[in-house]
Amino acid sequence: MEDCIFCNIINKKLPSHMMYEDANYCAFLDIFPRVKGHALVIPKKHYRWVNDVPEFGEYWEVAKKVGLMIQKKLSSSYISYVTIGNEVPHAHIHILPQSTDKLEGFHFDPVFKMENTEIENLAHKIKGSMNH
Repeated sequence: MEDCIFCNIINKKLPSHMMYEDANYCAFLDIFPRVKGHALVIPKKHYRWVNDVPEFGEYWEVAKKVGLMIQKKLSSSYISYVTIGNEVPHAHIHILPQSTDKLEGFHFDPVFKMENTEIENLAHKIKGSMNH
């Protein structure tokens, strides 16, 4: 896609700090990092959403490989993997190395309020649709 920033990075029309590349995926450091070592893993073929990538499991295996590489090189405690999708219209997995027990670079506040019965009904509805 011509106007996609990530497609332009893949096609070398824009510079990047590439740290991993294979035939189908690549990973580079985010230029607007939320933490030191914040990286993005993207498919080379344009897909709008992470769950649009046909080789979904393979994609996550690459993210894991890159995450473990970053964790080892930065001696971070663990890695957070985040997909949001609305920042750039090209599938991407954020890799956020964490160095403390407090989540850094991403926050889940405020908490969405639901009554326990609402949660129970929602779980039942979703579970019912999984059987079809």
